[in-house]
Amino acid sequence: MRIARFTTGEDPMYGIVQAKDGQDMVYGITGDPLYTEISPTGKIVPLEDVRLLAPVIPRSKVVCVGRNYAAHAAELGNEVPEQALFFLKPNTAVVGPGDPIVIPEYSHEVSLEAELAVVIKRMAKNVSPEDVADVVLGYTCANDLTARDAQREEDQWFRAKAFDTSCPIGPWIETDLDPSAVAITSSVDGEVAQNGTTADMVRSVADLIAEISTVVTLLPGDLVLTGTPAGVRTVEAGSSIDVTIAGIGTLSNPVVRR
Repeated sequence: MRIARFTTGEDPMYGIVQAKDGQDMVYGITGDPLYTEISPTGKIVPLEDVRLLAPVIPRSKVVCVGRNYAAHAAELGNEVPEQALFFLKPNTAVVGPGDPIVIPEYSHEVSLEAELAVVIKRMAKNVSPEDVADVVLGYTCANDLTARDAQREEDQWFRAKAFDTSCPIGPWIETDLDPSAVAITSSVDGEVAQNGTTADMVRSVADLIAEISTVVTLLPGDLVLTGTPAGVRTVEAGSSIDVTIAGIGTLSNPVVRR
């Protein structure tokens, strides 16, 4: 099931994206699927006629994982850490499909990072890997934009990773996905940058969420970004980035400087 958050010019609402007679349609639902029972509203709109929004705005946090693909760690001159490397993005970093990625004024070297994002559906603390599926609502595409110059200048990554618009997600949440071996790619203006698979993760989705839950309590709507394959590259204002994950779809965002 594909759960989207969208608007037709009125208040945002949730819907289920399904194909009908060869055309993708959005079927409106009541409430928020993270917190309330859902039911059809009767509103049915062609997907092409809606504006898709970030499918979830985390109430609490975005937990990210660094160097979870060996080839990506190597391309930046790093070793795979013996202990998983975690960092946070604020919810103000989150934007949706089509929203502009704004290069911060202090950076001249922002690069893309295509990632599989996990959407948490219920409170999770000290979860075993075997029970992780019970706390996951689904998966979406994410782009962990990184100001590389700022990252090199300081030991902590606040300026590098937390700036506004640095975490586009979408186009929707896919609830029926086996995340163990799905293709993940990124491109800039149609030119392929990354071409990987989640099968190359150093630590699996289940292992990551289990370990994160020993450190912090994960709350409904929290996101976990699971790392990026090799091929990251700098992006410039005026370009457009596509992140595609098999079984989910494509997240597209323009890049601007203001």
